[in-house]
Amino acid sequence: MSSQSPTRRIHYAWIIAAVTFLVLLMTAGIRATPSVLFIPLETEFGWSRTSISAAVAINIALFGFIGPFAASLIDRWGLRRVVSLALIVLAVGVAASTQMQTEWQMILLWGFVVGSGTGFTAMVLAAIVANRWFEERRGLVVGALSAANATGQLLFLPVLAAGIHDYGWRAGTWGVASVAVVIAVVALIWMRDQPKDLGLQPYGHKEGNPIPAKSPYSPIAALRWASKKPAFWVLAGSFFVCGASTNGLIGTHLIPACHDYGINEVRAAGLLAVMGIFDILGTTASGWLTDRFPAHRLLFAYYALRGLSLLFLPITLSQGGAALAWFAIFYGLDWIATVPPTVRLTADCFGRENTGVIYGWIGAAHQLGASLAALGAGYLRTQEGTYQSAFWISGSICFLTAFIFLRMGHGALRRRWQAEEATVIV
Repeated sequence: MSSQSPTRRIHYAWIIAAVTFLVLLMTAGIRATPSVLFIPLETEFGWSRTSISAAVAINIALFGFIGPFAASLIDRWGLRRVVSLALIVLAVGVAASTQMQTEWQMILLWGFVVGSGTGFTAMVLAAIVANRWFEERRGLVVGALSAANATGQLLFLPVLAAGIHDYGWRAGTWGVASVAVVIAVVALIWMRDQPKDLGLQPYGHKEGNPIPAKSPYSPIAALRWASKKPAFWVLAGSFFVCGASTNGLIGTHLIPACHDYGINEVRAAGLLAVMGIFDILGTTASGWLTDRFPAHRLLFAYYALRGLSLLFLPITLSQGGAALAWFAIFYGLDWIATVPPTVRLTADCFGRENTGVIYGWIGAAHQLGASLAALGAGYLRTQEGTYQSAFWISGSICFLTAFIFLRMGHGALRRRWQAEEATVIV
């Protein structure tokens, strides 16, 4: 069959991409909600930032480490079932959190329940949809979906912060749970598992091109196979740094850091919203660039610029005003622009059929970095009374990561990235 039914003006792949965008936008917003709850929970219950950060750290870690297993479950049960069920779990966990009174309940609900639910809609979902439904424009689609994954938490927070300010944190949390139910219904109605379910080929499919098969690897077998390749450790290590410097540090702690400088939660959440708007532009543009330029050169630029902005963030916070607005724009453009070139290198090194499960493990490293940064920054703030050390440490590590990708331009090291023929590991 042709890649497009003659009765359809829009290939259904774009509908799938749009539904996936909404799912990722919503689940990212839910995952980031605790960053708006720091001050209300601290005020009402007297909980320390370290204990609240612990719940966030568990949330982020589960979001990452469930990813590889989510890829296998999606292969077995299908996109629609897995995504819809995950959204229902999220709605139940968030709604139940309105009744919490103790720190362990915060850790259980926002850490384990919400972390598990978002894990099934992790960044691996973008890679699966792009590789299953698209042959052309894959980089662009990965960029747009990755932007949704980060932008949800950034755009969602100002609305939530305003609602919590006016009506209290419990009312805001009920609103989050209600939206999760609505998106679950949308996914149940319009999500489809594969193009062949509708009698279609992937978007841009050309006769003679093979359709990616399911990966022959289980999650653990995939990790054993991939861990023998230097490419895996470079990609996983760099993504660890990416997660630490975005979700873990800025996504979790920018609002309380602004509060330390006399900037209220609503205005600080507005800065995250600005980042979210520019993240859509930056990550989508990164997908377009990834279709045209060497991925390792793009990654060098992204990590170097991110490191520079973090090193200057303490000064920027003290100046506030226009300086902080420019930081939000700059950091937003670079927020997860790293994702499209990382997915591209994953597919090149391990094969399109293995991209979902291998990228799931690389994404797990991203969330492990975010988890440790969320916990570590909270600890440093409690001990030192400032986030300055956390920003400087993260910025320095971003610079080191950038130069790893710069060295990939040398022929001897670059050849080590070539994919080897995969053999099934039992």
